[in-house]
Amino acid sequence: MEERFMATMIQCYFIAFGVMIGGSIIGSIGAFVAGDAPFTHINRIAKNLRIWAIVAAIGGTFDAIYNFERGIYEGSTIDLVKQILLIITAMGGAHTALLIIEWIIQEEIQ
Repeated sequence: MEERFMATMIQCYFIAFGVMIGGSIIGSIGAFVAGDAPFTHINRIAKNLRIWAIVAAIGGTFDAIYNFERGIYEGSTIDLVKQILLIITAMGGAHTALLIIEWIIQEEIQ
């Protein structure tokens, strides 16, 4: 794999990670200001942010669909493989963030 693709994979991982951690913690600050339980809201926000963290990390859904289409119809399997690797990497970043959030709030997120 080329060097630029590896940098893109690392960025995908940390973008998904940052969206999950940042969105959950900042969202829970709003719950705290409103007088609600912030840990309960971190749990709920983290569950809802998973898919959006992955979408944000891979750069939106239309690019992913276009790369899949190009891989299938034009026979460019390397683009298909790269897109799958980016999605898996973004899922890994979101999952790592979820584990850290579980560790911080001492509750299992289901």
